[in-house]
Amino acid sequence: MKREISGIVEKMKPSGIRAFFDLVLGMKDVISLGVGEPDFVTPWQIREAGITSLEQGFTSYTSNKGLYKLRLSIAQYMKNRYGLVYSPDDEILITVGVSEAKDLAMRTILNPGDKVLVCSPSYVSYGPLVELAGGKPVYIDTRSSGFKLSPKALGKAIDKKTKALILNYPSNPTGVSYIRKELSEINRVLLKRNILCVSDEIYGDLSYDFEHTPFPVLSGAKENCIYLNGFSKSYAMTGWRVGYACGPKDIIAGMTKIHQYTIMCVPITSQMAAAEAIHTGRKSVEEMKREYKRRREFMCDGLTKLRLDYVMPQGAFYFFVSVKNTGMSSLKFAERLLKEEKVALVPGTAFGESFDDYVRISYASSYENLKESLIRIGSFLNRRKGRG
Repeated sequence: MKREISGIVEKMKPSGIRAFFDLVLGMKDVISLGVGEPDFVTPWQIREAGITSLEQGFTSYTSNKGLYKLRLSIAQYMKNRYGLVYSPDDEILITVGVSEAKDLAMRTILNPGDKVLVCSPSYVSYGPLVELAGGKPVYIDTRSSGFKLSPKALGKAIDKKTKALILNYPSNPTGVSYIRKELSEINRVLLKRNILCVSDEIYGDLSYDFEHTPFPVLSGAKENCIYLNGFSKSYAMTGWRVGYACGPKDIIAGMTKIHQYTIMCVPITSQMAAAEAIHTGRKSVEEMKREYKRRREFMCDGLTKLRLDYVMPQGAFYFFVSVKNTGMSSLKFAERLLKEEKVALVPGTAFGESFDDYVRISYASSYENLKESLIRIGSFLNRRKGRG
């Protein structure tokens, strides 16, 4: 019996990242430079806080908004580090990773037909989440400006139906980021046109070349911004699934309503661990950051020697690499590299259909794996030349 399902869902493509990695399952000796997950284990003091909370019997629901202890810790962190003041009572919501926060934000702010601007290439979930909320994603191709959104391109993309911009920096998949002056120029355009900024800054702590600037610190931006962050990347807590949203009271209240009916609350064990992370985890974050930066420099040198073009990543842990000179599409390149050399990358089309000449490489893998992967990629490219 054929059952009717949502037309939006039926037309929606599966995640380009996960679809490709179905091919990897079951293969032996594969070096995976695909899924953006830290290869570090969650620091011990954070794991211990979660274990201790269970031993002490903390197994109940928390407030829908999240454990007050955690919201207060986030509020204090934002104030102490960035001078941003958010009330833990009604301007902060704890979510199941930043993924849920993005979904809640879209469903809260959008009416049917509203448009949301998305910098392209973009993380795979942005467009689909806009569509699921009844909106229309409008992609702004950024390759001509070094994969950064320019104020001019932003202004040209805005029309009467535009409701918001999703801004992600440091970026997945390119690793590019913005200095304060660049963000201020974007902010001026948004304020002038009354466009919300949904700022996904999950990689903010992993900025290498300059200090990260949160979008809401900009003049006039705080009341016009939904700030999203979490613990998955910088604290190596992907499996704990803890994110958070900070923003204007009315928007956070709307997001909380949806959260009440869909999730109820984030598991208390994860929230207790996250509270510990904020209090004692900074040293571990800095240690991991130094190692990522070391890996970035190693990969820069290796990719340059292989004559593969890329834009220098200023944060996160990705390279967006052009494979145009190989004559292969991104999918063919990735499939053949996996089959012949057992190195897994993500085809560029996962981040936008027009990026068929790029692949994403994650350097959230051991130094040894990165070294071996470059050798294998070199062998793969040399065979292509030999056949040419």
